[in-house]
Amino acid sequence: MKLISWNVNGVRAAIRKGFLDSFVEMDPDILCLQETKARPEQVESQWPDGYFHYWNPAEKSGYSGTAVFSRQEPISVNYGIGLKAGDCEGRVITLEFPLFTLVNVYTPNSKRDLSRLPFRTRRWDWAFLRYLKRLEENKPVVFCGDLNAAHEEIDLANPKTNRRNAGFTDEERRGIRRYIRSGFVDTFRHLHKGGGHYSWWTYRGDARERNIGWRLDHYFISDSLLPCLRSAFILPAVMGSDHCPVGITIDP
Repeated sequence: MKLISWNVNGVRAAIRKGFLDSFVEMDPDILCLQETKARPEQVESQWPDGYFHYWNPAEKSGYSGTAVFSRQEPISVNYGIGLKAGDCEGRVITLEFPLFTLVNVYTPNSKRDLSRLPFRTRRWDWAFLRYLKRLEENKPVVFCGDLNAAHEEIDLANPKTNRRNAGFTDEERRGIRRYIRSGFVDTFRHLHKGGGHYSWWTYRGDARERNIGWRLDHYFISDSLLPCLRSAFILPAVMGSDHCPVGITIDP
């Protein structure tokens, strides 16, 4: 199975930039989207055949939101994690499959002035981890999406100048480490030890062309799924957003 995750920074804008062609070319079995910024009825598009699709838009128009496209119909689908302040923003969709439970997440951004850092690190991160561990009591978990954090210095081009900036605060990085200590594996870092691999670039200063980026988008899996993991990849050549797709392949 090929699983791909992509923060599209507005699905309607991404469609105008060639999203549907990229969708077909990537040929995923499951495609998870974040920051869709739309309700499904607002998207006038002919989706590729053969997919079930599920949407969790934010209550606020044009903001946040997630979606999942899957060739296989899930056993069950759930929206949110039981944290009202985050659930109203459409940040999580959970799909249960025979082998694993898939969680697509768009983690709250701490904001440039760090005004949302307390909510993100003291409430959201803990609530989301508890949610994952409850799911894992039933079967292994795959969770993916824009976690709005680079874990280690190797995960961004300029770590020294970005200390205490949103996405690389000590508090956000501790949240990533808690996932790992709780038994989840960062699939890309498990298979790729080198630097220079990023999934987000600012639109300013030709950052993408110069590869001055951050690895904010991730696939984590339960440790028990490691024998099924075949690859983990980033697709920086796929355009249409300030993020690029990331993915894994697993062999049930």
